[in-house]
Amino acid sequence: MDTSAVTGVTYLPRAVDPLVSRALGTVGAVILEGPRGCGKTMTGLHHSSSYILLDTPEAQAASQIDPRMLLVGDSPRLLDEWQTIPQVWNLARREVDFSAEPGHFILTGSAVPATDPARHTGAARFIRVRQRTMTWAEKNGDLDSDGVCLHDLLDGAAPQASLATVPLTEVVAGVLRPGFPRLVSLPRDIVAHSLDSYIKDTATTDLNRLSSLRSEPVVIEQLIAALARSTATEVSQATLRKDIARVLPAPSEGTMAKLLELLERVFMIERVQPWATPLRSRARLRRSPAYHLADPSLAAVALRADADDLTADLETLGLLFESAVIHDLLVYTEALGGSVSRYRDSNGYEIDAVLSLPDGRWAAVEVKLGGGQVQQGAASLAAAVAQIDAPPPAFRAVITGTGFTATLPDGTLTFPLHLLRP
Repeated sequence: MDTSAVTGVTYLPRAVDPLVSRALGTVGAVILEGPRGCGKTMTGLHHSSSYILLDTPEAQAASQIDPRMLLVGDSPRLLDEWQTIPQVWNLARREVDFSAEPGHFILTGSAVPATDPARHTGAARFIRVRQRTMTWAEKNGDLDSDGVCLHDLLDGAAPQASLATVPLTEVVAGVLRPGFPRLVSLPRDIVAHSLDSYIKDTATTDLNRLSSLRSEPVVIEQLIAALARSTATEVSQATLRKDIARVLPAPSEGTMAKLLELLERVFMIERVQPWATPLRSRARLRRSPAYHLADPSLAAVALRADADDLTADLETLGLLFESAVIHDLLVYTEALGGSVSRYRDSNGYEIDAVLSLPDGRWAAVEVKLGGGQVQQGAASLAAAVAQIDAPPPAFRAVITGTGFTATLPDGTLTFPLHLLRP
């Protein structure tokens, strides 16, 4: 569908598009889910032949009369914000059951509803596709331009060497530039205000739509700020409670667990799990996850950090930049059917991102802010990989902010994030 004819906005190609197309050619329905404002409706419209916006008064009224009316239209039919009329799930499933053809529906949603015994799982009928905010290349309009292709790296290709670099100011600007399509080109002060409102709306409205909360919105805002301070690092609930307790009475352990669950269900945060793999040493694998906010720019706003603050605080900038790298690796790896995890063991060896594909191939990635840290990152990466009892990775890479592009003497690849492509 031509999105400009419907919304007046021309569709910007997204890295998730090939995955949505493959899924629509395979199963009856695709569930496109992700954070509010990340572009799901536009992506759904782009891949659909008809649509209905279920959070409109007209759709709500129709649902009270005959909800089956909402499903009538050319396939694929977009059912946008399906969770506002939950009964369409079972109706769509039944439509799929009675047809041998794939690609009937696209369901989009900005929240995962609570489990409902009356709602069928949709197993073997629906495929869930996670859409995230825009990647670095998508924000710059470079998705289809030359760069370092993750698919090629996994097939054994090496990037073309280049000494070209970008200044730190561009890296800072990239971290602060939001991946929400409607905000990507707005002035920085408007962006900061909009993202601050996004966090407040999550704390006051979005979570309460899923569950009745006793916690005040300010507590949830402080939890989001605590998660931003711990972004890209292992963090326990106990650590988060201590962080909140510096300024407010911390919620109980049970309440903390519930709030984290709800923040995940509205896609405000994403949990990157530790990699489960056999070790050659007697070290123990660390089991704590790392949390990332939906977009690095949200983390910066939660920390009240602007360009000057991040330039003066390179440690915080490094963590937010690592979160940006993990974000893009999640988008591109999942488009290939894979997953991203992290590796830490009790001997201090670590890998920032482990990419795993269904065919058994894997890759190890270290993140460094500056080009001058590449050799250190490569040595750390090689030492960590040596602890793992598995076939060699398809590649080892150090992804930087301001660095060059090369293959190091030990075979480790290095390139800057702005060149990464699907």
